[in-house]
Amino acid sequence: YRDHLTVGLIVKDRNVFDDQWIYIHDPDAKVGRIQNFKSWSPEMVPTPDKSCYGMEYFCFEGDGLWASEDADLVKRATRELVQLGLARPDDVTDGFVVRQEKAYPIYDDGYVEKVKTIRRFLGSECPGLYPVGRNGLHNYNSQDHSMMTAMLTVENIVCDEARYDVWKVNQDAEYAEEYRESDDGGRLIPRGVGSKAAD
Repeated sequence: YRDHLTVGLIVKDRNVFDDQWIYIHDPDAKVGRIQNFKSWSPEMVPTPDKSCYGMEYFCFEGDGLWASEDADLVKRATRELVQLGLARPDDVTDGFVVRQEKAYPIYDDGYVEKVKTIRRFLGSECPGLYPVGRNGLHNYNSQDHSMMTAMLTVENIVCDEARYDVWKVNQDAEYAEEYRESDDGGRLIPRGVGSKAAD
């Protein structure tokens, strides 16, 4: 697994960017993505005149970044936010760190066969265990697809049968989002699809 830490910075709101998140490709910065929590919801900031930026760092548990003191990480994130032109040095009023272990499953050459082995074992030896989400299925799904695995698992439990194969969520046409053009030829619109589990 790849681990992940977020340095949350409370900053004076200068309407620098309205996106919910932006990816950073600057080789002089370690931050990989910046979330603008105020763009997700104004309820996610302490006061209307503030923003909260989540400076996201992709790392491994125990490496130098992960093991850094929280105060040092807040200083680094503040420095990088200023360096990227997204804040002034005195804009940052507070900061905190959230570490998330095993955030991203890593795929290797034998990944598919390993998952098949685990799935067979769980099916035969642990029939009452229902793995879901990224970590349960060792699948780098988006958050909505991860939540879908839980909802479909609940359906299976309530119906007392495996109507849905949650291992296939976002893996094939049965559960993948389909895209179609809008009637006016404009932007593509996602449309979720779902069906019974394959035999």
